[in-house]
Amino acid sequence: MVYKKSDFYYDLPEELIAQTPIEPRDSSRLLVYDRATDRVSHEIFRDITNYLKAGDVLVVNNTRVLPARLFAHTQNGGLIEVLLLKRLDISLWEALVRPGKKCRVGREFKVSDELSLKIEGVTDSGERIVRFFYDGVFEEILERVGNMPLPPYIKQKLENKNRYQTVYAKTDGSAAAPTAGLHITPELLEKIKNMGVKVVEVLLHVGLGTFRPVKEDVITDHKMHSEYFEVSREAADEINAAKREGRRIIAVGTTSVRTLESAAGDDGLIVPQKGNTQIFIYPPYKFKCVDALITNFHLPESTLIMLVSALCGREKTLELYRTAVEERYRFFSFGDAMFIL
Repeated sequence: MVYKKSDFYYDLPEELIAQTPIEPRDSSRLLVYDRATDRVSHEIFRDITNYLKAGDVLVVNNTRVLPARLFAHTQNGGLIEVLLLKRLDISLWEALVRPGKKCRVGREFKVSDELSLKIEGVTDSGERIVRFFYDGVFEEILERVGNMPLPPYIKQKLENKNRYQTVYAKTDGSAAAPTAGLHITPELLEKIKNMGVKVVEVLLHVGLGTFRPVKEDVITDHKMHSEYFEVSREAADEINAAKREGRRIIAVGTTSVRTLESAAGDDGLIVPQKGNTQIFIYPPYKFKCVDALITNFHLPESTLIMLVSALCGREKTLELYRTAVEERYRFFSFGDAMFIL
């Protein structure tokens, strides 16, 4: 069957779009769906330990979100917004800019006394290639002058930048958080490890392509942007040992799913590697490595709800989302979570 994007639409009342993160992190709600029994349970996230067991492998994405949203001025005082998407070399980035008409090739802009930029090119899809000029360490300057790139549906200011980072974030490079991991606290992670669950880290730098709306009516016509990922030898060995022994591989977030499925062979075993992926997962995709998924509730008609639909079926996914709406779950980046097992 060839699906259309409208096949993944659902009605969402605007008041269910979470504007602020809940405190503490692990007190968000958790909808649990057991595919084997077709049973739905409503829990608190910290009680996810009731559904984990010794020998499980929990795979997390340790990317760290850059404060990648910059505001820069033209020489005559005009203002542009720059959103960093992908680093191309030490000072060259692919970026989204607004308004685009002000950002012609060759134009220069000032972000602050320690950072300026020049537009050096335009990609086929309309992003800009931006060269930065600075003295010192770029990441340190970015921490001082940059803003967190919160999704446009979040209208409220984020008081604490760290609430848009997972507690295990390590490697700078994402334009958005792998939000399923935002529910995990250091204490919960320690409890999970003490149960005998293996926690394995992989890396995928989240680009905005993941969240871009699908414009084509037929979803197979949609092209994903490429995102950088890494799976170490150590991570692959841990995952492969579990696969061979029939233990569960549980992905925390769609980015972990996409990393694992990009690195897996047809036998479900992971090949250690680093590179770029454009994997687009939608029904009737057959998963090679991932057995279960912890994820947030995603936008209608998005590639993310399509990925979830590949795991538990389109009709069942939409049914679960209708249940979440009826039960007044909180949606999107700062919202509640779902565990599909």
